Amino acid sequence: MKRIAFYGGSFDPLHVGHLAIAKVLTEQFNLDEFVFIPAFHAPHKKDKKPTSAFHRFAMIALAINDLAEIKVSKMELELPERPYTIETLTRLKTELPNTEIFFVMGADSWQDILTWREWETVLTMVNIIVVTRPDYEISFSHVTDAIRERIVDFRVPSSKFQVPSESEQLGTWNLELGTGIYITDAVFVDISATEIRQKIKSNIDDWQRDVPDEVSKYIEKYELYRET
Repeated sequence: MKRIAFYGGSFDPLHVGHLAIAKVLTEQFNLDEFVFIPAFHAPHKKDKKPTSAFHRFAMIALAINDLAEIKVSKMELELPERPYTIETLTRLKTELPNTEIFFVMGADSWQDILTWREWETVLTMVNIIVVTRPDYEISFSHVTDAIRERIVDFRVPSSKFQVPSESEQLGTWNLELGTGIYITDAVFVDISATEIRQKIKSNIDDWQRDVPDEVSKYIEKYELYRET
């Protein structure tokens, strides 16, 4: 059975932290593919208008051009009237019936999960990977006991949640297929797309180091993020 992870978000712009997550999780979770799904517009961020979907998709495509296992999907861009994660995951499960699906989210999305449509269903219909950072405290009190029981902690040092031994395999350890919520701090990159946009607008030149070269060239060519 193939293992594919899907990472949704604005990616405005895609930065080296996003790419690090794709590369590290592909190895840590033994994935066959890692797929970025840029959102047309995140429904829980209605007060924020993202850069055009065309530009955001193009930047991802350029950055992953030479990475065979990492891909980008247009599925949410082609259906802007159906932006919710619950709809995306339902479609993925229908189209990929013989695939072990993982859905990736950052610690900030985990903290805001109660604002998502049908959030409990989202957290139980596929495997979830929550990417945090070493020494970054995230809370679990906001979710139900049933959700907390699904958590498998891969952080070092681990917290109070269940931790698999080295001999136990991901996806089979004490959990039915598609029910695990895996907490990992394997990616140590503290970069914010918001800060990158602010630096560009303020003409602070060190933003280039935070994005892939192809993305930096694209931003400069089309003068993105410079409008007031």
